[in-house]
Amino acid sequence: MITRDRTRFLEAASRCAPDAGPATARAAFLVTPEGFARAEQSASDNRYMADASGFDADRALAQHRALQSALSVSVPVVAFPGDPSTPDATFPNNVFATARVDDTPRLIIGRMRHPIRQREAERADIRGFFVDALGCATIDLSAQPHACELTGALVIDRARGIGFAGLSERCDEDGARRMHEAFGLRATFMFDLAPGEYHTNVVLAVLAGRAAVYAPRGFADVADAETIASLYAPHAISLSDEEAAAFAGNCIALDPQRAWMSARADASLRPSTRAAFADAGFSIHSVELDAIEAGGGSLRCCVAEIF
Repeated sequence: MITRDRTRFLEAASRCAPDAGPATARAAFLVTPEGFARAEQSASDNRYMADASGFDADRALAQHRALQSALSVSVPVVAFPGDPSTPDATFPNNVFATARVDDTPRLIIGRMRHPIRQREAERADIRGFFVDALGCATIDLSAQPHACELTGALVIDRARGIGFAGLSERCDEDGARRMHEAFGLRATFMFDLAPGEYHTNVVLAVLAGRAAVYAPRGFADVADAETIASLYAPHAISLSDEEAAAFAGNCIALDPQRAWMSARADASLRPSTRAAFADAGFSIHSVELDAIEAGGGSLRCCVAEIF
């Protein structure tokens, strides 16, 4: 079921046992920031993006290589080459995602709002890797008209098969329904993001199916944030405005013990927030990504999970 109704969603989600699949990915892939620069189309609805003068392509490449190396302690990590004609391709999780539905692996291709990002969905090498090398069936949403920017817009609890779809110009209700079906989810909660927020995964993360990290300021109605938090209590970690602005909500668990975030996010954490991560069983690991964060996303945005 997919709904905006908090009560209905909680009733359904509370019945979802953690047996839908693995809580964390078996591998991940990245796309290198070749020709990393400001994409003006994306900047029109991404307030986190720096001015053109704030981009350093060489530093972004170096930090991206360090990110791939660091994440490899959790899972195997492969990287595809970037393309200067698609400067946002460094954030591939919006365009490509995977799922295993009825024991069949799926490659899901999203519908991006901006034409400059729609080009990314056409990449034959990425499609071929998943279809020809990994044997995935393809669910291609890129040609339909409704924005659905995959795991940027939709945060998923893979263990329970639950989705959290934040609606904005980058994901409408019809797009959310298409993603709900493509990922084979049991229950999806739709809610409005606060004005100025473009992706759910900047203000919400579910870590290994047992903890939620959320920024109340990112939700149009704080009651929606509280609804999600109630599912993960006592391991619902509320971020301050300062922590959220530093991308602390844009974190990910690629194994059951480690939470990954940028060095900027790590440095922003209050002692109480650090303690909450520890109480949930996560050690915090971080990578310097200030050059990549100029593009309006952070560590989780760089990582496309392979399930």
